[in-house]
Amino acid sequence: MQVTRHRKKADFVHFLRQLLQGRYRDAQKVHLVVDNLNTHFAKVFVEILGSQRAQKLLSRIEFHYTPKHGSWLNMAEIEIGILDKQCLNRKIPTEAELVTHVRAWNRRRNRQKKTIDWSFTRQDADQKLGKHYVA
Repeated sequence: MQVTRHRKKADFVHFLRQLLQGRYRDAQKVHLVVDNLNTHFAKVFVEILGSQRAQKLLSRIEFHYTPKHGSWLNMAEIEIGILDKQCLNRKIPTEAELVTHVRAWNRRRNRQKKTIDWSFTRQDADQKLGKHYVA
């Protein structure tokens, strides 16, 4: 988890570059589940890094997009909601303090090995989203 001042294309690209060169440097392929925000596409990497540098990173990323019109909450949204309620529900005066609070919350959450009881099954998805499937 990382706190950034903005939510711009360059922030997203640099965050993923840090992950691929750091924590996941030995991974051949990273599967990335993202929504359809305008910053979450391969073309953004080319725009920010140039074609050659972008392709080097993109060869190791496989994007998986959440449904554009899915009204159900996915696990990432649930986790962000928990972060908001447990950590961000007050005024935090500086960016440095925000970073400190978010990192502490993240460490605690991971140490506690908290999970989400996800009850949305494949059958539920078929029923609710079947009309969006390609035959």
